Amino acid sequence: MAKLYFNYSTMNAGKSTVLLQAAHNYRENGMETYLLTARIDDRAGPGRIASRIGIGAQADTFQAGDDLFARIRARLERGPVACVFVDEAQFLTPEQVWQLARAVDDLGVPVLCYGLRVDFRGQLFPGSATLLALADEMREVRTICHCGRKATMVVRKDETGRVLTDGDQVQIGGNETYVSLCRRHWREAVGDR
Repeated sequence: MAKLYFNYSTMNAGKSTVLLQAAHNYRENGMETYLLTARIDDRAGPGRIASRIGIGAQADTFQAGDDLFARIRARLERGPVACVFVDEAQFLTPEQVWQLARAVDDLGVPVLCYGLRVDFRGQLFPGSATLLALADEMREVRTICHCGRKATMVVRKDETGRVLTDGDQVQIGGNETYVSLCRRHWREAVGDR
């Protein structure tokens, strides 16, 4: 039975690596996959899912307003797909998460989403909140804080290294911008909430 999965973590936990490995395993066994990633995050190039360890794959992109149910249905009409993989799932709109759930329920295709749970302010992304509500299964991809504890939060830093506590929810960046921390060290960094 097909399911909607949400694999979540903080920055630099290896979510894209896990996605790419899983997609490779399907292809290695002769099964086609359909990869999607957020158009807004083009750090690895347009329509490219890439991992910090150097592996990558081309993907179709999505943005707000795209009908992902229709996109998946159209892809299935061109040939069988064993699994749909969605990277940067925090950028999905709530409506798009419902579209993915419909693809699972009505088209019978598993959908595995990978993304951040919370932003630098400790707030859920709308797409992540809807995935937490609708996913059939959720898995945490773990990473660690500098202290060795599990990192569950992320801080955003400016170009001088100063921790920011306000700003737009979405700002594309990597290690130069974001640091994953445990809740205790996140609270210390942002001035104890």
